[in-house]
Amino acid sequence: MKQVQQLDRVIVRFAGDSGDGMQLTGGRFASETARFGNDLATFPDFPAEIRAPAGTLPGVSSFQLHFADHDILTPGDAPDVLVAMNPAALRANLADLARGGRIIVDTFEFTPRNLAKAGYAANPLGDGSLDGYAVHAIDLTSLTVEAVRPYGLSRKDAARAKNMFALGLLSWLFGRPVAATVEFLERRFADRPGVRDANITAFRTGWNFGETTEDFAVSYQVRPAPLPAGRYRNISGNLALAYGLIAASRQSGLPLFLGAYPITPASDILHELSRHKSFGVRTFQAEDEIAGVGAALGASYGGALGVTVTSGPGVALKSETIGLGVAVELPLVVVDVQRAGPSTGMPTKTEQADLLMALFGRNGESPVPVVAAKSPGDCFDAALEAARIALKYRTPVMLLSDGYLANGSEPWRIPRIDDLPDISVEFAAPQDDDFLPFSRDPGTLARPWAIPGTPGLEHRIGGIEKADGTGVISYDPDNHHRMVRLRQAKIDGIDVPDLGVDDPTGDARVLVLGWGSTYGPIAAAVRRVRKAGGRVAQAHLRHLNPFPANTGEVLRAYDRVLVPELNLGQLALLLRGRYLVDTISYGRVRGLPFKAEELAGVIEEVIAS
Repeated sequence: MKQVQQLDRVIVRFAGDSGDGMQLTGGRFASETARFGNDLATFPDFPAEIRAPAGTLPGVSSFQLHFADHDILTPGDAPDVLVAMNPAALRANLADLARGGRIIVDTFEFTPRNLAKAGYAANPLGDGSLDGYAVHAIDLTSLTVEAVRPYGLSRKDAARAKNMFALGLLSWLFGRPVAATVEFLERRFADRPGVRDANITAFRTGWNFGETTEDFAVSYQVRPAPLPAGRYRNISGNLALAYGLIAASRQSGLPLFLGAYPITPASDILHELSRHKSFGVRTFQAEDEIAGVGAALGASYGGALGVTVTSGPGVALKSETIGLGVAVELPLVVVDVQRAGPSTGMPTKTEQADLLMALFGRNGESPVPVVAAKSPGDCFDAALEAARIALKYRTPVMLLSDGYLANGSEPWRIPRIDDLPDISVEFAAPQDDDFLPFSRDPGTLARPWAIPGTPGLEHRIGGIEKADGTGVISYDPDNHHRMVRLRQAKIDGIDVPDLGVDDPTGDARVLVLGWGSTYGPIAAAVRRVRKAGGRVAQAHLRHLNPFPANTGEVLRAYDRVLVPELNLGQLALLLRGRYLVDTISYGRVRGLPFKAEELAGVIEEVIAS
């Protein structure tokens, strides 16, 4: 019987060629871990090329998973275990591995040709360069091919199951459940029995290899985390966002219409929503971004919850129609899953650089509310909040996610239906008197939502400026000034919660303020600083337009305000201009999320100053 060692947390990274199935492998390991009950966070990282040259650095795909017996906030800074399926995967990821960490490599792929493609002058498995690590050199490919030989697959097809061998080995190493993965493989390859049986056999063989080989003397156990009571599932940001939109449709009583053009990393929302016609969801894959948003706005005009999803380049194309939504004052949810730019940029890498575009990226004075999700699971609540604002105030709303949230995952406590907000709306009723389509509710300044065809509600609609109240075309300067002010006042008056501050001691002089996906790294960094004796406060913005009413008060309560962003200081610029507070901007645009260790060092420097 092998020794079992207890750990409180582990960071594992699977890395290989784009065709090695690392995203599938990591996703299954994450699902096993969620089923076991650990807290977890994941970070998939893959190339933008559809198929980069095999064995090269640009073609490396990876999946990192951080799991623990306590609550965690990020996928981790440095992996403890690196599974490298070829030399390129080793070279691309070795610098991130913790010194003394464990490396599992497929020796079959360490041929002179593959070493040369990865840029190695000598084989790192024999030149001493890995002496600082615990290296397990295993011929994963040959072991897999031999194990699945009875199923009559070609050697190439048999070798493809090596990712399941690796998954089985890691499942043994960390005591992960296996039944769910076997069931998954049975479903996934139900129409190809040979492939199904080969993958299941490879998975089980990997587990048995770990149990019997002398190369692994110890296995590890990470106990379940004491999460709040409830029913949980592992969920990615895009999936949570799709579910949030469906929930918004049900809670509002309106059919959901999605008009969208596929774009990385937002496409999964379109894919998921297309599966839910039974909930009254209708999806339209448009010929381009402009058609997608136009159809969504048209659906809103007809009385549906209109939604469009995209990334930064798509927002640029949708800007005119979003401005039209501002002018005609109809609800519309515009989801921007941000990615690294400019232009095509790095489509599979994350960034937060669309904030200013979300606020100001339209012609004329065309204000829209902006809401940002902070974690994969929070994408559900952010979608509900964006829909609430859009419906209540009759306005387009920008909902900001990013590639890190979209593809990352975490345990998500499934909410009770009774706990979801009621966001139902009332349409304008039929009437015999003159209808004023741009009269306003005194509390919200929202205009009536008049469904086409309703008796007595005929009215003019369009992008040309309208007369206050009647909605007829007007070029009067004073009317235009009044309408611009009214549309701005409507956005300024949106009810948003006050900005909460986490300041345990109450005497911190430094505040770290973030928005969007920086929440996890900032919170993890703040924990480190506090553990080391530093006094620091933390706050996080969900509503970026309008800002919470107490934002200025919070900022002025601290001597220093540090604003980390995955851009060059866009929120910091807004806060300086709005509140005249000299914020300290810390921006990075590397296509990667912040590391907690990096931010902890920055916070300590600001405290020391």
